[in-house]
Amino acid sequence: MAGTGETAKSQRYTAPALEKGLDILELLSTEDAGLMQTEIARRLGRSVSEIFRMLVVLQDRGYVTQLPGSDRYVLTTLLFELAHRTPRVKRLTTIAAPVMQALAREVNQSCHLAMISGDAVIVVGQVDAPGNNIMSVRLGARIDAWRASSGRVILAHLGGEELAGMLASAPLPPGMAETQVRADLATIRAEGFEVRDSFVARGIVNISAPVFDHSGNAVAALTIPHLERYGEAISFEDCRAAVLRAAAAITRNLGGGVAGRTA
Repeated sequence: MAGTGETAKSQRYTAPALEKGLDILELLSTEDAGLMQTEIARRLGRSVSEIFRMLVVLQDRGYVTQLPGSDRYVLTTLLFELAHRTPRVKRLTTIAAPVMQALAREVNQSCHLAMISGDAVIVVGQVDAPGNNIMSVRLGARIDAWRASSGRVILAHLGGEELAGMLASAPLPPGMAETQVRADLATIRAEGFEVRDSFVARGIVNISAPVFDHSGNAVAALTIPHLERYGEAISFEDCRAAVLRAAAAITRNLGGGVAGRTA
């Protein structure tokens, strides 16, 4: 009965115009080259006139724009800017930026900072390696939490009920067994970090460590997608230790304890 009540409540508070606007934003977020008005209408199953009115408002508010000399609409960076105005994200990225820049210089590797958002991780901070050859993850990238070391080291520190809720709302990808994932998360929690082959690129090894806030919650993860180069001056183990020291420094600056081991 509770489910029926919740459904009725959600139907009672629908906002069709807002939903149309959000549908457009979500659709355009998946299209690098943008879409024409007719394409948006067709994809969303809406009339062209409905979409036109929404696009006018979204364009006036700065959320979408038209590519120069084109009829194609694309997202602006306004949504990204709004996300970074969020006090928690802004404080975290402000504190982490100098630590990440120093880390990238020390180990000659790119690094990124990610947070959980719904069923995914969002890259909220990113610094490239100073050298010519880099492996990096795009700032603002949204990645399946179960297929990202960043997501796994954060999820490893969730309580039992929170983890169960995440498993319910974001089912595991095909081929992943819950028993194995739970065992992996337990190992990550015990060791304080994860070192594993990248989920998406052959030859890349992720080194990822959690960042904790003042309340002891894992609010983010600092990750290096380690690229092995010939004649590299710093060893992999030294790089791992540097990641843990950097994560611990960010944690301390947030008012938290030490994140993981430092050796």
